Amino acid sequence: MNNDFKTAAAALEAILFAAGEPVAIDRICTALAVSREDAEKLAVSLEARLDREESGVRLVRLGEKLQLATKSEFAEEICAVLETRKPPALSAQAMETLAVVAYRQPVTRAYIEQVRGVESSYTVSSLADKGFIEACGRLEVPGRPLLYRTTDRFLRVFGLASLADLPPLGDEADAAGAQTTLSAALAEGAEGAPAAEAGPGGEEDGAV
Repeated sequence: MNNDFKTAAAALEAILFAAGEPVAIDRICTALAVSREDAEKLAVSLEARLDREESGVRLVRLGEKLQLATKSEFAEEICAVLETRKPPALSAQAMETLAVVAYRQPVTRAYIEQVRGVESSYTVSSLADKGFIEACGRLEVPGRPLLYRTTDRFLRVFGLASLADLPPLGDEADAAGAQTTLSAALAEGAEGAPAAEAGPGGEEDGAV
């Protein structure tokens, strides 16, 4: 490495703190002039130090990205200072939709509705607005419907480093089975889901 290891580790911490959002490991390698292997060593060192020092923040891995995040045990104090409240869990409808996307992505809204057996336009739109899913292209069929996938925020909220960390779906391939499995992941997650919101009148989903 061009820099002393401790200095480089401190620089990594500074980068992630200043960014306030996930940073690609490749960008970190470029900024610190280190190899991918050395960047991984720095991440492991920083993660261990934050745990060892009982810091209020932790290192989060989101696929090929790194981010600093606050620890869940301090959520009440953080909310008190920021005058916010800890949000309740996602509704059953939203969890079911999110589970279909998580385990079958990329998927179209029509596929989600086929699996769930109910119209899901409001739920899909709301999850996209909240940053849990995003459009990632179009399916090459007549009408070219949008394809949806989960986001980095989904990984962070559910305490997952990557989609490979999703709990095994087992034999239950329907939406309800996927929802149950994903709910278990949320129970072990680090952040908690966003507040439930009332849906517009006439839509199939009452809350998200």
